[in-house]
Amino acid sequence: MKLRSLFGRQAGAPLRWSVVTAAPKGEPGLLWGDTWFATDLVAALQRQGQIAAVVPRGGAQSPARERDDVVLVLRGLRRVHPVPNAPAGSPTTWMMWIISHPELIEPDELGDYDAVFAASQSWGDPKVVTPLLQATNPLRFTPQAAAPDTGDDVLFVGSTRGSFRPIVKDAISVDANIAIYGVGWEAYLEPQQIRAGFLPNIELPAAYASAGVVLNDHWPQMAADGFLSNRLFDAVAAGARVISDPAQGLERIFGNGVRIYQGPAQLRELLNRDRDEVFGDRRTRLAVAKEVAQSHSFDVRARVLIERAQALRSVARADGHV
Repeated sequence: MKLRSLFGRQAGAPLRWSVVTAAPKGEPGLLWGDTWFATDLVAALQRQGQIAAVVPRGGAQSPARERDDVVLVLRGLRRVHPVPNAPAGSPTTWMMWIISHPELIEPDELGDYDAVFAASQSWGDPKVVTPLLQATNPLRFTPQAAAPDTGDDVLFVGSTRGSFRPIVKDAISVDANIAIYGVGWEAYLEPQQIRAGFLPNIELPAAYASAGVVLNDHWPQMAADGFLSNRLFDAVAAGARVISDPAQGLERIFGNGVRIYQGPAQLRELLNRDRDEVFGDRRTRLAVAKEVAQSHSFDVRARVLIERAQALRSVARADGHV
């Protein structure tokens, strides 16, 4: 992949970052998980001494991007074209982190960027794409967010995505005591089966930490390509018991911290058996939560991103572009 001509601040100085999401600006963007992912990442970059801000999708082409040292595009539902560097001024390092929907990546897209990361350990050409899994913020998603087993018995947070998501359909079919938060479920469920159309992100840590069991699923292509759901990292870090559909690489990352089911019969068995027997006792789950917090935090991911950005800009300086 072609390395673009880079200029930068003095070596060692904090870099100015914009983290571009696929979400719209304003209140509509608060309904997008991408916005909160970006917010936690920006906070981690700031803790590393960087200057960083979240930019909604409409700001990607703003002239203000030419003043950034680094623009990190969180690739989801929409492609973002980097702004060409102006002949005068400080050119910008453009990096992309593919966090969802790898099937939407266009053949020429990766070449637009100075570096490309993907939230999978198996997707893409390793000569071009660096694996960088999704992450959690253990300052928020912590077992101390709420007392265990004081919340919903079986919890699912997510919209319908325009279909009767299999894990919810299976849970309903086995008469699970499920609480559902998300938009669109009126098309598939009775009103009394829906707890609310939205669960504010600020309430998610307590919801996960207090739930009896948290259910998780994936888009089929993301499961096949090893793009593990962000919900897994958040819920496990909060000490939750988690059941998920299968996804490539899931067991390698979470071990027994997440139980995988295939079909209603297996889901019924997991939900009806003694929970300590299925998921491990509280001490076991706390150990897994600690491991996720240490290995898969946004702070860990931020250090990888900063190191790559600094390396790219150092190459440019060594080549005499400054």
